[in-house]
Amino acid sequence: MYRVRNGALEVLLVHPGGPFWAKKDKGAWFLPKGEVENGEAELSAAQREFEEEIGLRPAGPFFALGSVKRKSGKIVAVWAFEGDCNPSAIHSNTFTTEWPPRSGKQQEFPEVDRAQFFTREAAREKMHPEEFEFFTRLETSRSRGQGHR
Repeated sequence: MYRVRNGALEVLLVHPGGPFWAKKDKGAWFLPKGEVENGEAELSAAQREFEEEIGLRPAGPFFALGSVKRKSGKIVAVWAFEGDCNPSAIHSNTFTTEWPPRSGKQQEFPEVDRAQFFTREAAREKMHPEEFEFFTRLETSRSRGQGHR
């Protein structure tokens, strides 16, 4: 999701929930995303995952920003759409993990603990570096006339 505020392009990024990410900020913000289920189209998976992580159903038109291969080997494919929301009102799905480690106790955490819109400068600092390429692709697509309502 992106929006334009005061002439500046902003993208919605999410911060992962759970104890591993709790004290991380710089480079720890991501585009909402998740796994493609067997037989599921990538765009359908992107829409489903956005709704699961944010609690809002995304509304197109959608346009592809391509994919990048992360160092881990995971391929991330992204679609953009123009929209707006109140990031402080997100509602994420949850996951369960053993916490503290080796305690035998299971705790539930939100998959995403917060969301925020970021301008290019702020996104460069906060966004995971392997995903910042998508911000540049969004700017290029918009300059070519894609993504305008």
